Amino acid sequence: MGKALFITGTGTDIGKTYITGLIVKKLCDAGLRAGYYKAALSGAEPGADGTLLPGDALHVAQTAGLAMPAEQLVSYIYRDAVSPHLAARIENRPIDMAKVERDYRTARERTDYLTVEGSGGIICPLRWDDAAHIVLDDLAVQLGLTALVVADAGLGTINAAVLTAEHLRMRGIPLKGFIFNNWTGGVMQEDNVKMVEALTGARVLACVEHGAQELPMAADALCALYE
Repeated sequence: MGKALFITGTGTDIGKTYITGLIVKKLCDAGLRAGYYKAALSGAEPGADGTLLPGDALHVAQTAGLAMPAEQLVSYIYRDAVSPHLAARIENRPIDMAKVERDYRTARERTDYLTVEGSGGIICPLRWDDAAHIVLDDLAVQLGLTALVVADAGLGTINAAVLTAEHLRMRGIPLKGFIFNNWTGGVMQEDNVKMVEALTGARVLACVEHGAQELPMAADALCALYE
């Protein structure tokens, strides 16, 4: 069974899927057996035949050149562009953690380096009904994952990054570091790096410019994050 790394973000729409694609691409380009898995995806668009297309997973697969069917990439695909717990309630199709764990184990067996992408931020609800309350951090704990956090490089990231790091620490989820997205440099963003590292004790491992085609990080350093 291969190693795995959990990718979460400081919030929605900060480029988590984009960075995940670059991570998996870096590993594949290095000739490594890399893979991708996501427990739940909402906001899927219907294809020509009406089948829901998991956009995030397909973006990563296309970026990295993964030739895998959608059902091997994502366990639950929902149409409504809302939190997975609400999308599941609307469709009356709640997440079953036993299925998620089976799919995750199968994905790890297919690869040496499995990148597990979360949904939204670390406190994104995956299921919330009379039978179960499951939040994204519960998934990371149950699967025994370590985390890499994607954050925007700009204004407000100190607060968002530190709060995310503190929550991970509270739940006992090891933090491997941060990747800053939308990097332009300059005094403020450089100070953001220093402050986030000082306040969390975790390193900013890479700073990625908007639209970059490659992750500015060595493949061996990236591999070292997986457990």
